[in-house]
Amino acid sequence: MTILKSTLLVSSFLLSIASTVTPSRVEAQSYSITSTEKLEQAKILQKYADQAKAALNAKDFVRAGEQLEKIFTTESSLYNSAYNAACAYALGGKIELAFAILEKAINAGYANLSHMKKDSDLDALHSDPRWEKLIEQMQLQAKGDANLWNSPVWKTPYAEQLSEEHRIAGLSKFWSEVKYNFVYVDTLKALDWDAVYLRFLPRVRAATNTLEYYKILLEMGALLKDGHTSVIPPAPLFADGFTVPPFKTRLIEGKVIITEVANDTLRTQGVLPGVEISRVNLMPVKEWALKNIAPYISASSTQDLEANIYGDKFLIGSKTEKPQLELKDANGKVWSIEVGRISIAQRNRSFGKLPAFSWKLLPDNIAYVALNSFIDDSAAKEYLKNFAEISRAKAIIFDIRNNGGGSSSVGYKILATISDKDFLTSRAETRDYKPSYRAWGRKDTNFVFDISPQSSNPDMQFKGQVIVLTSPETYSAAEDFTVAFDTMKRGTIIGEATGGSTGQPLLFDLPGGGSARVVTKKDSYVDGKAFVGVGIQPNIVVRPTLIDFRANRDTVLEAALSHIKQ
Repeated sequence: MTILKSTLLVSSFLLSIASTVTPSRVEAQSYSITSTEKLEQAKILQKYADQAKAALNAKDFVRAGEQLEKIFTTESSLYNSAYNAACAYALGGKIELAFAILEKAINAGYANLSHMKKDSDLDALHSDPRWEKLIEQMQLQAKGDANLWNSPVWKTPYAEQLSEEHRIAGLSKFWSEVKYNFVYVDTLKALDWDAVYLRFLPRVRAATNTLEYYKILLEMGALLKDGHTSVIPPAPLFADGFTVPPFKTRLIEGKVIITEVANDTLRTQGVLPGVEISRVNLMPVKEWALKNIAPYISASSTQDLEANIYGDKFLIGSKTEKPQLELKDANGKVWSIEVGRISIAQRNRSFGKLPAFSWKLLPDNIAYVALNSFIDDSAAKEYLKNFAEISRAKAIIFDIRNNGGGSSSVGYKILATISDKDFLTSRAETRDYKPSYRAWGRKDTNFVFDISPQSSNPDMQFKGQVIVLTSPETYSAAEDFTVAFDTMKRGTIIGEATGGSTGQPLLFDLPGGGSARVVTKKDSYVDGKAFVGVGIQPNIVVRPTLIDFRANRDTVLEAALSHIKQ
C-alpha cells in the first residue's frame, strides 16, 4: 500500500532541523530558538507517526488517518502525511474525511498526479464527482509548474534539422539541469562542467542534422559516467539512426558471443547462438566497439559499460549501413557476412518480452523464482499469489540477472516474506542547494533522507535457504533489492557484480521530441558503503563460461544448486 512506505517521513523533518547551520551571530540566536522548538515538535510528530504505523499494521485505517492528519496539522510542510491520511480514511470508508484532507494536501503542495490517479488506496473516491474536480485542480497546478521547470516550449516537433537556436537551447537546458540537479557534484567539479559546455557548443552549432546533434548530446551525457543520467533521442531517429542487428550478443569470457537470432536467413548463413564475432568492418571487435559505441553510452561502472556496448547496443547505428562481421564458430571455422539492421522495437517484438515473474520447482525441492522486472507491481503480486506453493520448497533461488529495475517497493514486498523482522534498505541523499548560502560563500551540503525500515510480512514467511543470482544487467531497483537482501544477511548472492546504478532520475524535454534524465539521489548501503559506480559484489563470484553456454548449461544457476547441496 502507498501509505505504509511514507508514514515515517517526519524523521526527515528531524534531520533537517538537526542539520541547521547558522551564518551569523544574530541569525544564530533566532535559529537556535527555532531549532529547539522544532526538535520538541518533531518528537511529537514522531509519536504520531509511530501510532499511525501501529494502526496501519492493525488495519485500523481510521485511527491511522487521524494520526497522519495530526502530523500535517502540526507541520503543514509534511503534506505527504495529509495525502497518506486521505489514503487511510478512504480505506476505512470515511469518504468525507478523505476528500477534506486530500484537498488540503493538494493545496499544501502535493503534486504527484500520476501516482494519485493509479493509487488503489483511493479507489473508493473515484465514483464521487469531487474526484474529477480534484484531478482538474492538480492538472491546472501541474501546468503552472511546467511553465517554470519544463515549459511546453521545449516540446518542439521533430525535424531532420533543428534550428541553431533550438540546438543551442537544448544544449543549455541539459547543461543547466545537470549543473543544479546532478547529485554527484565531485564529478561536475572534476569535469569542469562549464568548460564542457563551452567545448561542446561549437560542435552543436555546426551539427548538420538532428541525428548528429543528438549524438553530440549523448556524448556529452556519457562524460558523467552515470547510468541514470542520459539523453534520449527523438523517436523518429530510432527508426533509422539508432537501429540494431536482428540478433543479440553478450560478452562471455572476454568474447562477443551471439546469444539469440531472430532472422532465418542469417541462421542459414551459420549465424547461430554460440558463434563469436571477432571483427567488425575489418577492425578487432573490441577496438571497433570502443570507438563507435562506447563514447555515446552513459554507464556507471566497467561492467555496466561492457553490458551496454556488447549487449543490447552492440552494432547500433544507421539502417542504411551494413557492417561486415568476421565470425568464428566453436570448431574454429571463420567466415564473413554483411548484416542489416532493424529497429529496436522490431527486434524486441521478435524475441518477445520476459515475464516479470515466473517460477518452477527444480529437483531436490528447490524453488527457482525469476524476477525479471519491477516496472509494475506484477512480480510481487504473482509471487505472493504463488507463495503457498513456493514456501514448501527447502530453498528459494531468486534470479534477478535480467532485472533492469522499476519501483523498489516491488522488491521489498518480496523480501518481506523472508524475514520476520523489519529490514533496512539503503541510505539516500540529495543536494541541498540554497542560493543564499552560495551568496554567503558557504559550502553546499547534502540532505540525507530518513532510513525507514521496511515492514516484514507476518502472514507469509519462508524460513529456508535463500540465494540471489545477479549479473551486470541487475540494475536500479533490482540493485535496491540486492542491497537490502545483502544487509539482511538472509542468504547468499551468487553471480557477477551488479551494474552499479540506481537513484531517482529527473526527467525533462529537449527540442525536436527528445528528452533527458538526470540522477538526483545518491544511494549507498546504510553504513555509507558505495555500490553505485562499482556494483554490488556477490558473496560467490561465478561468471558464465563459453563451454557451458554452447552446451545450453547455466553456469551461475548450477553453482547456486551446488551451493544449496552443501
